[in-house]
Amino acid sequence: MQENQNQDLENEELYEHHKFVASVGQEPLRVDKFLMNFIENATRSKLQQAAKAGNVLVNELPVKSNHKVKPNDIVRIVLAYPPAENLLVAEDIPLDIIYEDDAVMVVNKPAGMVVHPGHGNYSGTLVNGLIHHIENLPTNSNERPGLVHRIDKDTSGLLVVAKTEAAMANLSRQFFDRTTERLYYALVWGNVAEDEGRIEGNIGRSLKNRLQMAVFPDGDFGKHAVTHYKVLERLTYVTLVQCKLETGRTHQIRVHLKDIGHTLFNDERYGGNDILKGTTFTKYKQFVHNCFKVLPRQALHAKTLGFTHPTTGEFMRFNSEVPEDITACLEKWRTYSENSKAIEEE
Repeated sequence: MQENQNQDLENEELYEHHKFVASVGQEPLRVDKFLMNFIENATRSKLQQAAKAGNVLVNELPVKSNHKVKPNDIVRIVLAYPPAENLLVAEDIPLDIIYEDDAVMVVNKPAGMVVHPGHGNYSGTLVNGLIHHIENLPTNSNERPGLVHRIDKDTSGLLVVAKTEAAMANLSRQFFDRTTERLYYALVWGNVAEDEGRIEGNIGRSLKNRLQMAVFPDGDFGKHAVTHYKVLERLTYVTLVQCKLETGRTHQIRVHLKDIGHTLFNDERYGGNDILKGTTFTKYKQFVHNCFKVLPRQALHAKTLGFTHPTTGEFMRFNSEVPEDITACLEKWRTYSENSKAIEEE
């Protein structure tokens, strides 16, 4: 049976859709369950069908869905058609272009827009709009046109796009060397004790929930990450902070702030959509839920982006307005805080 499956794989041109390396701390786990922890929106039945068809490989060999994944195993899904990023379709999607010249473009991405196609998001992404707007965009190391960096789907704010191969190489080096400037506004749960500070801790995929990232302070897992923060406004049970990225890891701000006890407001993936601070009064609960309705996503905005222009050598800095949903939520908290102070003073 194994031999027949190998022959089938050899007779067909297959494309890698996903590749994961099990961590050194991975406990034996069925491959279908392992993949569900990694791939958003994947159903177990579809993963089992892929395994039955011989399209799930562990260490280059097809396996059944009940195969146990062990530490350092290389798990891949291969299919007979290219992944979504290889089937990119140009779409006439409106782009909020802050700046553009022959080498670069700076875009203000709205919350809810995925940056590039992936599992469950094959259209309507920023990249679909970019390739409609610009022909022959260079690709990065992951074959994604124009992208030098990215931000999460539900994070709003600024991104720089490379329009030429030279610009791609130059900007990629700037991000690698950490010479870019990236400032974010974040609304977090709780009253942040220090007016400013530095958060340092390796970030890697959580060993408990593979859809989350986690901080590993002992350095055994993950990649080195540093975030600097400064308090901008204290609003009773929440705090508005400015975060400056020294490194750029997946979910870095979200994970670092949670690690110091200040989860992003309404960050569903990391528990910020629960009422983490405040009173137990019904009116307060209703107030917070009204805030969630006004701001139905994590309160994070990429406000400032600075980089050296790859052609002119000039350092350029761009700022974007805090979007209406975050502004509206802040106004609600300001009113709540003012009313709370007035009651205390009576």
